Amino acid sequence: MKNTLISRAVVTTVATGSAVLLAAGIASAHVSVVAPGATQGGYSVLTFRVPTESDTASTTKLTVALPDLKSARTEPMPGWTAVVEKDPTSLVAKSVTWTADPGVGIAPGQFQQFVLSAGPLPEQEEVEFKAVQTYSDGNVVNWDQEELADGSEPDKPAPTLTLAASTGDAHGAPAADNTAETSAASESSSSDNTARWLGGVGLVLGALGAALGLGALVRSKR
Repeated sequence: MKNTLISRAVVTTVATGSAVLLAAGIASAHVSVVAPGATQGGYSVLTFRVPTESDTASTTKLTVALPDLKSARTEPMPGWTAVVEKDPTSLVAKSVTWTADPGVGIAPGQFQQFVLSAGPLPEQEEVEFKAVQTYSDGNVVNWDQEELADGSEPDKPAPTLTLAASTGDAHGAPAADNTAETSAASESSSSDNTARWLGGVGLVLGALGAALGLGALVRSKR
């Protein structure tokens, strides 16, 4: 009976692990965006993860629509050229396109990360970054579908980012971090002052001891 229970537990564990790995594999096949700590109205570094789903062609181009950002700066990538498209009137960033140099691309079974420093991000809980992925064989995949009515994920979902509530800092730096830094600086300054005061007292006591010792020596000679 004990062995039967152990066997069932092992089977259940393996089945659960396989389901998790399968789900992770499906999710990783999507173009996605991550930005830890991103806040509404703040600046952040956005990382777009792009896997190649084709078994015969490489990804050679990626275009991402931007929500009218005042600032959008790409990170240099060897073998890729990045161009930020801006509105000619307002100069806000509308999209960014990464294009692979000849002979370069994301091969089948591989993925690439495209980094963008951008902001201020919209004042909303979620923001979409619809993307267009182009393959070396001319195939184009649009990642622009929204969540289905029943709450399930579509076949080609738009990369979506969840934003934390605004901290009141235009650069998105958590207020708690600023408070911690100020407190640490204050404690450091206090420690320095205390050390200097104790050092001064030590010098005075040392000088006094030396004077008393010298006086004793003179008296003993007399």
